[in-house]
Amino acid sequence: MQQLAESGQSVATLPGDGNAISWPMLRLDRSRRGNLVEQIVSAITALVNTSELRTGTKMPSVRQFAKSNGISTFTVVESYDRLLTTGLLSSRRGSGYFVARCESPCARPALTQHALPVSIDALSPDLYTGVSDALPAGSGWLPPEWYGESTILDAVRHAMRIPTCRMRGYGNPLGFPSLRQHLASSLGDELFAVEPDQIVLTHGATHGFDLILRTLSKPGDCIFVEDPGYSNLLSLIRHHGCIAIGIPRGEHGLDFDALQEKATIHQPKLMFVNTVLQNPLGTSLSHAQAHRLLGLAERFDFWVVEDDIYRELSVRGDPSLAAMDGLRRVIRVGSFSKTLSPALRVGSIAASASLISELVRIKMLTGLTTSEINERAVLHAITARPYRRMLEHLIQQLATARERSMLSLQQAGMTPLAKPRGGMFISAGWQTPSTPGFNAQLIADQALKAGILLSPGEFFSITPADTVWFRFNVAYSHAEQLSTFLNTCHDLIGH
Repeated sequence: MQQLAESGQSVATLPGDGNAISWPMLRLDRSRRGNLVEQIVSAITALVNTSELRTGTKMPSVRQFAKSNGISTFTVVESYDRLLTTGLLSSRRGSGYFVARCESPCARPALTQHALPVSIDALSPDLYTGVSDALPAGSGWLPPEWYGESTILDAVRHAMRIPTCRMRGYGNPLGFPSLRQHLASSLGDELFAVEPDQIVLTHGATHGFDLILRTLSKPGDCIFVEDPGYSNLLSLIRHHGCIAIGIPRGEHGLDFDALQEKATIHQPKLMFVNTVLQNPLGTSLSHAQAHRLLGLAERFDFWVVEDDIYRELSVRGDPSLAAMDGLRRVIRVGSFSKTLSPALRVGSIAASASLISELVRIKMLTGLTTSEINERAVLHAITARPYRRMLEHLIQQLATARERSMLSLQQAGMTPLAKPRGGMFISAGWQTPSTPGFNAQLIADQALKAGILLSPGEFFSITPADTVWFRFNVAYSHAEQLSTFLNTCHDLIGH
């Protein structure tokens, strides 16, 4: 700890497991701009970057840290939470907190040379696998510890104890009956009446979209999507030989004048809509807008596919197209990727009984059944007592992270495209024209070299972007590593 003494930090000796642990008493200035949590996060990050705290080092317990620095345990908990979300620390149940990695680029020489590609696109594996060491600021998944690791691991262990008799055959074509029964009951209590046989389980929401497109569209059909909207959906529509037509969506919802005009011209077969906490904007439709959308769907005779995977993270009482329509021409797609884990790959489609039979036929034709083991794990997790408490905590974590991320992005000169109503995303950018020398794709490629995964606006838009913007995952977007990179980019605008 010689370096700590030289750097001006006082060193405290804390009781350990039979050994004394030397730990620096941080210099915390309560009169300084910025709260104590920010000072602690910055100080620990600096200690890691200078290798004074090395990977694998055990951190003091919350109580030890609080006592040695004369601060509250609540302050320490929030500081550790922030360091967990950036990946600087990791937690091991029953063991405490440990330094997980070093933020210094020199400590990760192989990252930009071997682990990451030189360019990024909407289907880049690194945005989905979660195995890269890069900061996943543009990803669509949350830190595993945010989901309640013990609940999920317990659910997986429970699912693996599947009865031997259930290992014969491929499983129910509709999906695990007990999970469908639970979903029907939950939807009935919260949104709309539906029978278990009106629900088919899928390998996540994207699989559900694929089944719907295979069932209801043919090459050459016009499919309406929100612009900006879910990036993978655009690729999927084009893969099926259909024509994706964007309906502008912004701060105040859909552009219904454009929707009516384009519906008159193109006669769409389907329209995909995020009613609540839209990806990538984080906004929700009002009840009046939802009614107007259903009226236009009726008038122009197209199906509405409601992408409802963020419902459990939204405000209770937000509109539901499926509830308003009664599943006559609305098809609801759900998923547990955002509230449990994307690794479980369990989603659902709720639709009219007549449509479900055809969806099941296509499901069997293209992949037989879905994993009953995964579906059992999901059922066990969402019916466990801690699930509701975990959801409430997750929503609070997201709210805190959104505030921090919004401030961090604004300090880098970025402006949100819309104020998020909730959820896990902020779309923001610089109010400067996109040029060959300064554009979102170019910046995203430069971010890769700095060990940061970004998702440029082009991934989500059909029309070319007028400005330079990105979708940010709030769980990772207040990291100092990202702030430093974005501030460097901002400095280039005026040059």
